[in-house]
Amino acid sequence: MKVSIITATYNSERTIKDTISSVKQQTHKDIEHIIIDGASTDKTINLLDLYGHQGPKLSEADNGIYHAMNKGVSIAGGDIIGILNSDDFYSDSQVVEKVVKAFESSGCDAVYGDLEFIDNKQTNKVVRKWIAGSYDKSLFYKGWMPPHPTVFIKKEVYEKYGLFNLKFKSSSDYELLLRLMLVENIKVQYIPKVLVQMRTGGQSNKSLGNRLKAHKEDYLAWLSNGISPRWYTLAMKPLSKIRQFKVADKKTMMDHLMLNNLLQGQASSDGF
Repeated sequence: MKVSIITATYNSERTIKDTISSVKQQTHKDIEHIIIDGASTDKTINLLDLYGHQGPKLSEADNGIYHAMNKGVSIAGGDIIGILNSDDFYSDSQVVEKVVKAFESSGCDAVYGDLEFIDNKQTNKVVRKWIAGSYDKSLFYKGWMPPHPTVFIKKEVYEKYGLFNLKFKSSSDYELLLRLMLVENIKVQYIPKVLVQMRTGGQSNKSLGNRLKAHKEDYLAWLSNGISPRWYTLAMKPLSKIRQFKVADKKTMMDHLMLNNLLQGQASSDGF
């Protein structure tokens, strides 16, 4: 099976080398690595050839990361599509090979695994570990979702059920997974292994304001699919992440507890 890996970049000169290298090192050989750049103003595009990127690439202004991902999906030639962010990399050289074997052995529509968050500068330092666990679509009602960077989906699923919804600025990945896995009930397979390592500092979690905006978008993601979360669903979403942190990181754990209290209050005031 051919695998298309899509990386959206914007001013990613500091991290793109690791991303490209991790794709090049994969033991599964039938891979195309598509890079969609949002008209970077740094040296990102100039460095692609230097770092050995050989797949399709496009650099032009876009309407954000999900717009870039949609461009990549539209031109992808693979049977399977994975999304690898420009500051992420695969945990080892056999990730894609194991993903393909999971598709072939189970006949599934999507595969996901576990995710490690690593220090932005010390990439050998693990800050959080997201153990996604076995698949049960009812877990969405308890605030669960699979780590999107580890999710691989058949292209025919995108063609049948649609791409990322661009009206969502920070929760489009959540909306997509809700739509595909919960509403459309596609067949999903879990690989109990860390597939991707992600640097800390995601856009939706950079500030309390961003997290509150994402919280509201999460709610709208349910409504846009004609479904409603439980009264506790969205409050449990950030709370469930606390166990991902190392015990030593007490400050971050306390920040998440405080954030969850704020979100519960926001949910009550908004009537959901």
